[in-house]
Amino acid sequence: MTETVAMSDIDIAINDAAGLDTVIQPEMATVVFTPSGLRGEFPVGTSVLQAAQQLGVDLESSCGGRGICGRCQVTPGVGEFSKHRISSRIEHLTPPSELEISNKDRVLEQGRRLGCAAQILGDMVVDVPSDSQIHKQHIVKEATTVEINQDPAIKLFTVTVTEPDMHEPASDFRRLQWAIEEKMQTEQALDLGCDLAVMQQLQPALKAAAREVSVAVYHPTNARSEVIAIWPGVKESLYGMAVDLGSTTVAAHLCDLTTGDIVASASVMNPQIRFGEDLMSRVSYVMMNDGGDKEMTDAVQGALAELAKDAAAKADIAIDDILEMTIVCNPIMHHLLLGIDPTPLGSAPFALATDRSVSLKASELNLNLNPQARAFILPCIAGHIGADTAGVILAERPDLAEEVTLLVDVGTNAEIVLGNRDRLLAASSPTGPAFEGAQISCGQRAASGAIERVRIDPDTLEPRFKVIGCDLWSDDIDFARQTRKIDISGVCGSGIIEVIAELFLAGVINSDGVIDPAMAVKSSRIVAEGRTYAYVLHDGAKTLRITQNDVRAIQLAKAALYAGIRLLMDHLGISSVGRVGLAGAFGSHIDVKYAMVLGLIPDCNLDLVGPVGNAAGTGARIALLDRAKRDEIERVLRTVEKIETAIEAKFQDHFVEAMALPHLTDEFVELGKAVKLPEKKAADPAAATAGRGRRRRRSR
Repeated sequence: MTETVAMSDIDIAINDAAGLDTVIQPEMATVVFTPSGLRGEFPVGTSVLQAAQQLGVDLESSCGGRGICGRCQVTPGVGEFSKHRISSRIEHLTPPSELEISNKDRVLEQGRRLGCAAQILGDMVVDVPSDSQIHKQHIVKEATTVEINQDPAIKLFTVTVTEPDMHEPASDFRRLQWAIEEKMQTEQALDLGCDLAVMQQLQPALKAAAREVSVAVYHPTNARSEVIAIWPGVKESLYGMAVDLGSTTVAAHLCDLTTGDIVASASVMNPQIRFGEDLMSRVSYVMMNDGGDKEMTDAVQGALAELAKDAAAKADIAIDDILEMTIVCNPIMHHLLLGIDPTPLGSAPFALATDRSVSLKASELNLNLNPQARAFILPCIAGHIGADTAGVILAERPDLAEEVTLLVDVGTNAEIVLGNRDRLLAASSPTGPAFEGAQISCGQRAASGAIERVRIDPDTLEPRFKVIGCDLWSDDIDFARQTRKIDISGVCGSGIIEVIAELFLAGVINSDGVIDPAMAVKSSRIVAEGRTYAYVLHDGAKTLRITQNDVRAIQLAKAALYAGIRLLMDHLGISSVGRVGLAGAFGSHIDVKYAMVLGLIPDCNLDLVGPVGNAAGTGARIALLDRAKRDEIERVLRTVEKIETAIEAKFQDHFVEAMALPHLTDEFVELGKAVKLPEKKAADPAAATAGRGRRRRRSR
């Protein structure tokens, strides 16, 4: 007789006396991998690499786990992670092996471990850095073409400074000022300042090039000017960076300040993801871990410094030729970047430390640019409406339009702007990371091998799809050959939107969001999964299923977004909008038709709905290249009405109605002209009950 249990030494002795064989269950530990969010339980002693491979985590290892390649590097999380209900400790991994110690300086970066060598001893949160991922994140934040008035805050002048003259006593700096005034063709004397470190460079530069020098003048307003850099002779260009600091990705455009041209672009995953995928998780980390805010400040400042270094290398310029950085970000990222405690933003009344723009030296943010480089951060609007929304408004200027415009920047937290030249409202809505592939069973962030487009035959329910890294559809005869070296590894945000919308249009999912079990008779792709059903999108090396919980996660996210939009429409007293602009990487990549089919956005003529690119980043670029827009956006933002969804009684009502596809009560007449929407039909009561039960557990 054999008994399998987890037992104490006393239990084992009793069993031995009774003649029972004892099979001891191994002690288990819970491991959560970020940024994927994949979670599992593993026997103590399992290597991090083995755990990652069992869960399908995107962790590279080209040597088969022998510790030779050094590519399976991971960063252990340390602290209390309330969202995951995990207390992650450094001692929950085995101490560094001899192999790791010998490779510490040559291969391993600070704070990292080799996944093949580190064994799990207890509950852990483990981050997989982007350079350890097989499928690198596909960050789509390309610069949008826009006409910008060329008047940057930092200008380059090449001047010849007159020789000293005993008959006309004046310092070399005074003579430099005269030359700059002449170059600027200003009749009024400049109030020109200069730091000591720059002043010390003046006379050596004059001597080196026969009194011809190039100077960078920081001129943010007509009343204030400062010489911040001096070079002997002629210097052709200066550079500035416009940065969109998102909670998931960070994107930057390096611009020539003399021409306005973009000379390089760079992007990176936000390293703060390892502290929490969504913003509230990061605030919670700060609350529960002493020094957590400094950890995140160091991480994001380090990311910006690396981004600048990367962009400079791409443009083949010296890093100290970058003289300014303009930044847009959400309020929590804003506070963490500046080293300000973000916890007041975690609960009502969501108080900002400041709602004004911030201008400071880049060195105060530990950015290794030119020693005198400046940083300018656009103003936040309210506790959950940040400088990124200010950037969107600056780029799109709904305040100048006659028609009512809806602007939506979809991310882990969706920012919403609605109005026209008469009135402008703004709000944010907590959509979570589902639109980016997180919280989805087969979801992943946009990377090579991710399914990004889906079509489903309504008669056979057979799918065809496209993956990132291949331009062909999966039913193309050459698809298999061209994707041979691409692992079809998951479904990214745009693919998730399309597959769920296509399943709805094909009748597999009803308007309540329930996968209809009766459709299993029609297709073997509809499979039972516990008390609910799933749709098999791809059956290959890795089976990709769309589960009932996946549908619920998207419903919850889209309902939060739509409810926020409806609140603003209520406040504005309108039932429809004139134009819809979708901002950000996600908004730029999704098919607007499918977004409307699911009910992410209200009904509108599809011809008047479209992507507006990385509008937040465009706003940062406008602020970089046209100094007058900095004061202008501050004036506009003072007129914006802030709507706080958390305290609006109607939000919950709108949210419940928006759970339906596309909506419980709102009519989608314009959409119906372009798409044949299915008739509402009742689902199997048991399946519906199961779906609702799972939704309640997920939403806690």
